[in-house]
Amino acid sequence: MIRKLTLVLLYIGFPLLAAFATIATLRHVVLNPLDSSSTEMVNFEVPEQATFSSVARQLQEQGIVRYDWAFKMLAKLKRKDTSIMAGEYELSAAMPPSDILDIMVSGKMVLRKFTVKEGTSIWDIGELVAKVGIATRTEFDAALTNSQLLNEFGIPAPSFEGYLFPETYQFPRRTKSKKIISSMIDQLRSVWEVDWDRKISELGLTKHEVLTLASIVEKESGDREEQPLIAAVFHNRLKKKMRLQADPTVIYGIPNFSGNLTKDDLHTPTPYNTYVIEGLPPGPIANPGESAIRAVLYPAQSNALYFVANGKGRHIFSDNLTDHNRAVNEYQRGGG
Repeated sequence: MIRKLTLVLLYIGFPLLAAFATIATLRHVVLNPLDSSSTEMVNFEVPEQATFSSVARQLQEQGIVRYDWAFKMLAKLKRKDTSIMAGEYELSAAMPPSDILDIMVSGKMVLRKFTVKEGTSIWDIGELVAKVGIATRTEFDAALTNSQLLNEFGIPAPSFEGYLFPETYQFPRRTKSKKIISSMIDQLRSVWEVDWDRKISELGLTKHEVLTLASIVEKESGDREEQPLIAAVFHNRLKKKMRLQADPTVIYGIPNFSGNLTKDDLHTPTPYNTYVIEGLPPGPIANPGESAIRAVLYPAQSNALYFVANGKGRHIFSDNLTDHNRAVNEYQRGGG
């Protein structure tokens, strides 16, 4: 009897042990990282319209998961939606496969960062976006003058110049230019104070004109404390019907500017040459920051009509031409 019982137990036990061993092995293969000691992070790219099977195969081929079939089994066990968004993911062989699955199904992509400084032109933003690999410069530059997009965002201008707020932005690769532009315009709206619209009305200007003047102030001086004085000069000149005579506007109107502003440039008519045209140019010449916009809306109380750089990062202000010429002679011509 004992012998028969032993045989029965052996007959039943070996398969059970084998089953338990198989389950343990499967559990290890499906749930454990390929290499828990790895410190390497891999930027893993999911192409457009990639199938889950092809993604699983890529993960195996790039040494991120042990087996593609185990990764697919995990998705079934967790009842996860196997539609993965195309994009770039930061993964590691040290991650449990379940974490990798969660990251990719939830679309937690790598975000690439770029910073737009105050006074940056839209034509330089395209280079920033392309440099970090978010979008191509060709695509972004085309969007900057897309009339349909401009109408959609309510921009009364031939480009988005002046409306893309200087800030640090983060986007995944292959983000559409429209979305990037939308985020930058939203950032401008977020800093725009309710009282500013009332102030615009008091000044007798439009929002577009305020951004235009703010962009000139920004290009003339990045010193936040000085910007209200710069703005006051331009407001005073506009009230007296004097030409703004701002060098940065002339430069903006010169295609492929060489970096050397000449007397001929100052006398060459362009829509942006404020030595030639009356009043403001047709639009912003850069993207102004909050301090420049605020300076235009709340300029300093000053009668100044002129300013000249003092060679130390700031300016000397004058309310008459005689004093201005004296300052120019002292600080720019090396006079005594």
